[in-house]
Amino acid sequence: MTLLAVDQVATVVAIIVTYNSAATVPDLLRSLESSGIGVRALVVDNGSRDDTLDVARSFQHVVVIPTGANLGYSGGINVGRRHVRPGEHVAILNPDLVLEDGALDRMLRVLDDASVGICAPQLRDLGDEKRFDSLRREPTFWGVLGDSIFGNRWATRPEWLAETLRRDSDYAAPRDVAWAGGAALLVSATCNLVVGAWDAATYFLYSEETDYARRTRDAGFVVRYEPSAVASHVGSGSGQPAPLVALISVNRIRYFERLHGRLHTALFRTAVAVQHLLRLHDPRHRYALPFVFNRGRWHDLPSADPTPPEFAVEDPTPPFESRPRMP
Repeated sequence: MTLLAVDQVATVVAIIVTYNSAATVPDLLRSLESSGIGVRALVVDNGSRDDTLDVARSFQHVVVIPTGANLGYSGGINVGRRHVRPGEHVAILNPDLVLEDGALDRMLRVLDDASVGICAPQLRDLGDEKRFDSLRREPTFWGVLGDSIFGNRWATRPEWLAETLRRDSDYAAPRDVAWAGGAALLVSATCNLVVGAWDAATYFLYSEETDYARRTRDAGFVVRYEPSAVASHVGSGSGQPAPLVALISVNRIRYFERLHGRLHTALFRTAVAVQHLLRLHDPRHRYALPFVFNRGRWHDLPSADPTPPEFAVEDPTPPFESRPRMP
């Protein structure tokens, strides 16, 4: 089937935030076209300098929203949310993603359980089909320290010593998790309404999905992983430039300190720093380490452009405040 027109009510609205994504977004849009459910696709473009806009507009019924600025991932999602009607579920999809046949349909069936606020698929590498370890526990000092020291090694280490779930058994069956990587998520219509806007003021890139998942759980929903729904994703971040490597760590600290006291946060910051200290042979980690300890340098990291007035999101409740729990 083709994608739904802008004036049609959809079962799922797919929000795709693009930035110089001309080479990858066509494959995603074609995979949405093959879905067996009614999908309306929104491409929110964060100031691409390549042919992303023209490529997206070449697809029938795709709604293209050029912001003219780089609003970040959360900022782009919030722009897209303004076009979601009541009762429509929201798929958050990276532009370098391909949904396998039936993936969206299977995720949608998970939302038949009203307790599920977010469904996360199994993520695989688009090139070699290797599974991404995309499921996470809530960040703790010991979990981050374990990941900083051991990385992908010792996958069977105790759960308290790992934030990332790495055992094959962790991905074999549906399960509820604290949060999952934000490359592909399906948010229920009710969860989207109750939890509200994504926190674009705090998170330009990275940790926005951690924050949104926590607020989803605070509102009484669960985040559920569905292994039968498969999405293939390009790359795992190993080639990220140094400023983005630093931003990942800084945003992890930003997230953690919002929920914990000064001493606990200082310990957490040290655990984050261990990751870079053990990898100083890599110039990206040498670049990132000073940012972990020097808050005064955080403003030098990549951040969102000023939001054009026409794309300002009005949300009466600040996104970092917990909403009332659903009955």
